[in-house]
Amino acid sequence: MKITLAQGPAGTELAGLGHAQPAHVMDNHELEGMMDTSDEWIRQRTGIVTRHIVAEGETVVDLAVPAARMALADSGVDASDIDLVVVATTTAAERSPNTAGRIAEALGLGRDGRGPGIMDINTACSGFEYALGVADQAIRTGSATHAIVVGAETLSAVTDWTDRATAVLTADGAGAAVVRPSATPRVGPVVWGSEAGMADAVRISPPAGRFSQNGREVLRWALTRAPERAREVVARAGLAMDDIQVLAAHQANLRIIEPLAEALGLTDRIVITDVTESGNTSAASVPLGLSKWWHAGRIPEDVPALLFGFGGGFTYAGMVAMTPRRS
Repeated sequence: MKITLAQGPAGTELAGLGHAQPAHVMDNHELEGMMDTSDEWIRQRTGIVTRHIVAEGETVVDLAVPAARMALADSGVDASDIDLVVVATTTAAERSPNTAGRIAEALGLGRDGRGPGIMDINTACSGFEYALGVADQAIRTGSATHAIVVGAETLSAVTDWTDRATAVLTADGAGAAVVRPSATPRVGPVVWGSEAGMADAVRISPPAGRFSQNGREVLRWALTRAPERAREVVARAGLAMDDIQVLAAHQANLRIIEPLAEALGLTDRIVITDVTESGNTSAASVPLGLSKWWHAGRIPEDVPALLFGFGGGFTYAGMVAMTPRRS
């Protein structure tokens, strides 16, 4: 008796990108009226100028669905071809059904009465890269043919608005990508892992259920270990750092993104800094920034981009992906 394994394509590619943000834009001056802080203090320490915050009753699903719809339209892939939805989020309002299922239902995905595979992943700020890695592997092993991958968060729902150390960072948003088969690999292998002893560095835990972090410990890791992990991602793809044209790192803090780019020798490349206008959106931050800059024409087509996220757990994950081709 022999088990037969499905055979998928040689590789996958990003076919389209999408994003969504709440209508309300909160600037630093609005925060000045809520806590002991100032526009100057926030800009100096984080680089953040504005962030988007959901309205009362607005959920992760309300952001994830339009982001996925935009990515689908950008890709040219028919909704009936999507047979896998993977969502990265740590702030879903529902335990069940999951956010992926809500997206599939809202977009009418699937065919012949059979919906796609649906799963949510919770690795916080590295979530999108974990989710993209799962989708890439699922397609290459024949378990799926086309996938939608989404990172979506409503961090404002778990923010302590009296704690200026965290409240000045958090924001809400969603980013999405459609992944399809490719004759040659255009999404590199995912490099993922966790840091022993740092599980409590970033938390959303009982009884308060509010976002908290050891900022100094996270910053120390970002400045000392993140460059090493990012170099491993590029090497695993069989590329050199000189090949990378776009850096899409987790938009945690501009004071982390800039040193990371410098340590990697990428300051003369395209370094996404959407954090300045979108804040820290955890699992949404990489696809949100990537999609916004892609649709604004700030990122060229068909060039290697380093996607790298890190955060709660303490997790990290990344891969090199070629930017989509424009139709």
